[in-house]
Amino acid sequence: MKDTTTSKPNRFHSNRLWWYLLLVILLTAFCYVILDVLLLPYSIEHSETGKMTAGYFLYAAIGLLFSTPTPFIAVLIISLFIERIGIRQMFRNIFRTENKLKTILITGGFCLLALVYALLFGTPNGSPWYMFPLGFLIMIPFVGIAEETGWRGLLQPELDKRMSYPFSVLLTAAIWFVWHFSVFIDPTSNHYGDSIIGFGITIFIWAFAMAAIYKSTKSVIACAMYHAFIDAIGAVYDWNALFDGFPGSVSTNVYRVVWLAAGVVLWLIADKRERHTAP
Repeated sequence: MKDTTTSKPNRFHSNRLWWYLLLVILLTAFCYVILDVLLLPYSIEHSETGKMTAGYFLYAAIGLLFSTPTPFIAVLIISLFIERIGIRQMFRNIFRTENKLKTILITGGFCLLALVYALLFGTPNGSPWYMFPLGFLIMIPFVGIAEETGWRGLLQPELDKRMSYPFSVLLTAAIWFVWHFSVFIDPTSNHYGDSIIGFGITIFIWAFAMAAIYKSTKSVIACAMYHAFIDAIGAVYDWNALFDGFPGSVSTNVYRVVWLAAGVVLWLIADKRERHTAP
């Protein structure tokens, strides 16, 4: 995430990537021990009986407030204690959008790709359609901003400084994928039993799509909106079957290639324009 303040950079500023990775590792490990070791029996009990206990309440609260927002918390710590830019400036960076119309069109285009994919290949889960916009609004802060503040707001731009495209995107995708890995070993997770390969392919495609969105718009909130949109599809469709299926039909895989190609082409166009306008 670009620092737009006029404060003097300290000696830690150039190492913000390493601070971010260290914090994500430590926070993720902490949440893993608490959720998947100490509190998992309460989650299993709730999934079997539906009984609300203090242990399950704690499990759900830590998952919502600390586990999913690990990338956000890492950036928050860096902003407050290392870069010292403050919460207000941090949120200005998250919501900064230089060209609003362009951002809406690009983000909306990728959201439309996801929606058409769901309409063509998805299986409705029986929930009413109003759950989709409701889920989208909930997902924006608790998934979109919670994750994209870190993945596209800090990790992707910092890797872009150190390596060429597409290697920075591939490494971002790999880190993003490994960060999710605990959901495949938690028997109460909605990803438990899903294809790890299928999920990895999805992460790979979305990493290129969101890299293109960020490259074109320089907007973290745009990536957050797209992330929230594709997760909200699960409010009305069988999300896991739609996005984690492997090997999938020929039609779904062709569509996925088109999705990936759209991200790559958009990134290349944005990069060409960026180079052309550079002083």
